[in-house]
Amino acid sequence: MTVGLGAAVVATALATEAAEAAPGAARSATAPAGPSAKSESGFLTTQDGARIFYKQWGPRTAQPVVFHHGWPLSADDWDAQMLFFLQKGYRVIAHDRRGHGRSTQTDSGNEMDTYAADVAALAEHLDLKNAFHVGHSTGGGEVARYAARAKSGRVGKAVLIGAVPPIMLQTPANPGGLPIEVFDGFRSALAANRAQFFRDVPAGPFYGFNRAGAKVSQGLIDNWWRQGMMGGAKAHYDCIKAFSETDFTADLKAIEVPVLILHGADDQIVPIADSAELAIKLVKKGTLKVYPGLSHGMASTHPDLINADLLAFFRT
Repeated sequence: MTVGLGAAVVATALATEAAEAAPGAARSATAPAGPSAKSESGFLTTQDGARIFYKQWGPRTAQPVVFHHGWPLSADDWDAQMLFFLQKGYRVIAHDRRGHGRSTQTDSGNEMDTYAADVAALAEHLDLKNAFHVGHSTGGGEVARYAARAKSGRVGKAVLIGAVPPIMLQTPANPGGLPIEVFDGFRSALAANRAQFFRDVPAGPFYGFNRAGAKVSQGLIDNWWRQGMMGGAKAHYDCIKAFSETDFTADLKAIEVPVLILHGADDQIVPIADSAELAIKLVKKGTLKVYPGLSHGMASTHPDLINADLLAFFRT
């Protein structure tokens, strides 16, 4: 289970009730942001009543970059990228997917169509045009589905990092995928002892800390656990099906904008042979970059490397 178990990739989170927005934050979520506004956090309420937490930094007139986190994390997983691109003059935005982080701990709508609809609502709310969307792992699937369906002019470029498309599950059409028993194991581990599971995943395959000679960061492990435990158990449980069984083949084929695919060759969570190496063959305008020896969590273990490659793509 070394490779896919990237499975660890699926863990879910115990729930500490999603934080309520402070009055000031709630007002900022509904008030229009002026061109000189620099920082904002708040909640967007979707049609089904879910409250989606988001944060954005930087000039509202600058090029927007939207970050989509992996499971079972939150917008905070992009801190290194958001700070970097803010300093480069971009408008940076990240949200907590429904059921994750500070967003509502939903018991329904925890699937890719609704995730993408939530992103569309956020883009409408913030009036994002020609935005660059960057997704990691499950967030990469979210980006693929959203980019394939977005209104014209909303998406400028897309980036998939250690992303789950085209499909993780082993099927007759995808014989190289992971068997359903792997994901059933994730669900069992989540239900039995999420708190321990959320220690084991980042301490092991997620960041490659189980490899000989790895430089282990306890801070990364603790921060992964912190983010995971903020979310809702039911939403995280449902999301295992969403990230493992959703077929993004049609989405990848439908994306019209340039797509950059970044993947670690030693990704134990989302094995590269059944993800990036297949996805690059499906997109119209794609570039694949593989990082020898790097893990699923390479954007956190090697932010300088990943940020530089993202910046180069954004500037082309």
